[in-house]
Amino acid sequence: MDYKIVYTQEAEQDLINIYSYISLDLKAPIAARKQADRIMDLIWSLEKMPLRHKLYQDEPWYSRGLRFCPIDNYLIFYLVDEAKKTVTIIRIMYGKRNIELHLSGKD
Repeated sequence: MDYKIVYTQEAEQDLINIYSYISLDLKAPIAARKQADRIMDLIWSLEKMPLRHKLYQDEPWYSRGLRFCPIDNYLIFYLVDEAKKTVTIIRIMYGKRNIELHLSGKD
């Protein structure tokens, strides 16, 4: 059985921000679309075998079961609920950002 993919509001906004930055600030709309497509393709691949990616090693995230997967220069953070068969996309962020700050919601 496939897992259902759900997004937090922060993750949805992250994807919009990534697209907008590349498209508008960098003036590369085609590259923005391709980047967004690659991110979305990886997220949709989590429908099958979402536990295949590593747990984030820092606490309190490790104890909560937060997983992450890289795609290009970005990291996708997500939680798996095996009982409900859901994958919740928590955040999508540039890999060189202050990850702890963004995961804690203090950004």
